[in-house]
Amino acid sequence: MDDISTSSLLILLGILILLSAFFSSSETGMMSINRYRLKHLENEGHKGAIRVQKLLQRPDRLIGLILIGNNLVNIGASAIATIVCIRLFGDVWGLAVATFGLTFVILVFAEVTPKTLAALYPEKVAFPTSIILLPLMMMLYPLVYLINMITNSILALFRIRPADGTGDSLSREELRTVVFEAGAMIPKKHQDMLVGILDLEKVTAEDIMVPRSDIVAIDINDDWKDIQRQLVNAQHTRVLLYRDSIDDAVGFVHVRDALRLLSKDQFTKASLLRAVREIYFTPESTPLHTLMYKFQAAKERIGLVVDEYGDIQGLVTLEDILEEIIGDFTTSFLPDHSKEANVQQDGSVLIDGSVNVRELNKELDWHFPTEGPKTLNGLILEYLEDIPQANISLRLAGYPIEIIEMKDNMVKTVRVMPRLFRAESGKDASSLSG
Repeated sequence: MDDISTSSLLILLGILILLSAFFSSSETGMMSINRYRLKHLENEGHKGAIRVQKLLQRPDRLIGLILIGNNLVNIGASAIATIVCIRLFGDVWGLAVATFGLTFVILVFAEVTPKTLAALYPEKVAFPTSIILLPLMMMLYPLVYLINMITNSILALFRIRPADGTGDSLSREELRTVVFEAGAMIPKKHQDMLVGILDLEKVTAEDIMVPRSDIVAIDINDDWKDIQRQLVNAQHTRVLLYRDSIDDAVGFVHVRDALRLLSKDQFTKASLLRAVREIYFTPESTPLHTLMYKFQAAKERIGLVVDEYGDIQGLVTLEDILEEIIGDFTTSFLPDHSKEANVQQDGSVLIDGSVNVRELNKELDWHFPTEGPKTLNGLILEYLEDIPQANISLRLAGYPIEIIEMKDNMVKTVRVMPRLFRAESGKDASSLSG
């Protein structure tokens, strides 16, 4: 290179540093790009996304290509910088200036700056650079293939296959995080709906069922006038009929069918029983997403929940499942006017013991455990391992609770003081007071 002027070498050195910056930024841009947005743009026919997707099909080859180019230009830049510095500063000082000076220049202008820019704007970097990288991949494919064959053989010694790490699937929890991180891109209501769908797998029929004691049903052995009055005043479109006990359930009758018979003066117990529809039973441990599919296959909208012994534990409807996704249709469990929870002036909340713990947590943003009993009454009884008396205080899951009223061996009303909440792990060992 003695015949080449120093100015020409400096120009060539600048070009090599720019090429180094190109390879550094393209590597970061390609690896930082959002794969799901990239897939969406590819489906939309975006040419840049199509090129990048081709390159990312084998990231090991793409990295090999970029590193080959980056190392070649960096080594070339090092050689040229050494020659220039020796010419300008002599042998000893020239080597020192070339070593430290080129390291600083490459670090700032060919590594940190372009990679930071690519990390901030991966699409703006990846799409244009793919115009050069794709044909370069074809030109240097034999060399890239050879390098990858050697490196993959080394990785194989550790039982690592590059093809095993190219999956982009998301788990349910990761997808939940994506939904929440979307921020303003997805409205809050839509976020809640998407998360509700993801949670269907974790929620069972037992979690949302109407308890056996709250099922609205009619004893077919009652006086006929009483039956008629109950049907006329029914608050639900479908009513369960049974004989003497709910365990001897006959079936569901649509109130519309019953009233149509009543209008035709053909309303008798026999005609009412003929209008009964077969009962759909489901185990209490059935996940909601499975139950929804079963309702769809059986063309059902309502069913009875049974335990492992076949005893009826409650009732579940398609509307209950949908409310887990989109929220309540007609009623809302709000603390300011709910019959189950009333906020007092001192900030405490009076709560009906029969309230569902999941609903309580959801509406008031509390954190009572949901793995065991489904009602607040059941949770307190399990915790105390005894039937308590009124005016007993305890701290459950960090929440101070006072039992206000007991009825029929059940906790009827409690007072919860959320302002005094204390986060705890495990079973609380607080003393009880009368």
